[in-house]
Amino acid sequence: MEQDFWQARWRENRIGFHEDAPNTLLTQHFPKLGLHAGQSVFVPLCGKALDLDWLCTQGLQVSGIEFNQGAVEEVFARQGLEPEVIRQGDLICFQAGALTLFAGDFFALTPAHIGQVDVIYDRAALVAVKPEDREAYAAHINRIAGPAQQLLVGFDYDQSLMEGPPFSVPGETVRALYQETHAITLAEERAADGRIGERCNALEQAWLLKPLV
Repeated sequence: MEQDFWQARWRENRIGFHEDAPNTLLTQHFPKLGLHAGQSVFVPLCGKALDLDWLCTQGLQVSGIEFNQGAVEEVFARQGLEPEVIRQGDLICFQAGALTLFAGDFFALTPAHIGQVDVIYDRAALVAVKPEDREAYAAHINRIAGPAQQLLVGFDYDQSLMEGPPFSVPGETVRALYQETHAITLAEERAADGRIGERCNALEQAWLLKPLV
């Protein structure tokens, strides 16, 4: 993944992927995963998403990773938390209460960093990964987290109409990446809004992935 590209997006405030409220596909479908207070959820490429705040209010242990350190710091400031900050190899770990976020390269993350993962919530990660890097991304997700259950939110649209990211990740791609490790169910499909909805007839999709073992 192109860290310089994403750091530039943050620096120039070109962060159209950031939503001003928790994603409604998250709030509607996350309960189907059957988690209870104290269990863990991991959010890859989490940005400063308000989804993190919502997950914390569910009584969960929340972890995530983001290239941009400023975005990580903003999450803690928004929640009124003063995190302990520790460098762990190439990553910087911010931790306070039930929230642990890492600043740095996703591929530098190991199982030892995040510990037990019960659910992965992927809203803006897979769609941000270049198509040629998707297999490596999915393999690394499975390597560091289990595999675990997933709630995966993606887009399906004619890629020729818009240059990603976010890239189109149609159902056949989701299945190609995860069908050997997960049972895959399309939980909801709806017309996408925002910039992507204005530029093409994109569908936003919520996928539930359950481990086969």
